[in-house]
Amino acid sequence: MDIKTQLNNDMKEAMRAKDQVAKRTLMMVRAAIQLTEKERREELDDAALLGIFQKEVKSRQETISEAKTAGREDLIADTAAEILILKKYLPQEMSSEDLHTLAAEVIAETEASTIRDMGKVMKLLIPRVEGRASGGDISKTVRDLLQN
Repeated sequence: MDIKTQLNNDMKEAMRAKDQVAKRTLMMVRAAIQLTEKERREELDDAALLGIFQKEVKSRQETISEAKTAGREDLIADTAAEILILKKYLPQEMSSEDLHTLAAEVIAETEASTIRDMGKVMKLLIPRVEGRASGGDISKTVRDLLQN
């Protein structure tokens, strides 16, 4: 079952179960998908959909950090629940050791030796990670390997 079908089925289930948090979260993601499809004038593939889910998770993580500074415990709990709902659609996160190993392989493959070669390493590495690690984690790992 593709991601869009799963999303629609889960939204219908949330509506039947009267789960307001799940319904609201899934509707927002669906709206973001539809907006992106309208902007691009094409249907999104699964890789693009995963990118949207990652963006939504990141947005909610930022909301949590802002809510902590404001002392909004109610907002933190709701947002954390939304993150759990969204993470069901993402592949399991890659461990830092696995990311380090994969980055080292790509660096060897591209024969990168300096930080200036980071672009060509990232170009090959990001598609191989396939949404299992954040761009910041990938970048930090590659930077650390190239600087040492």
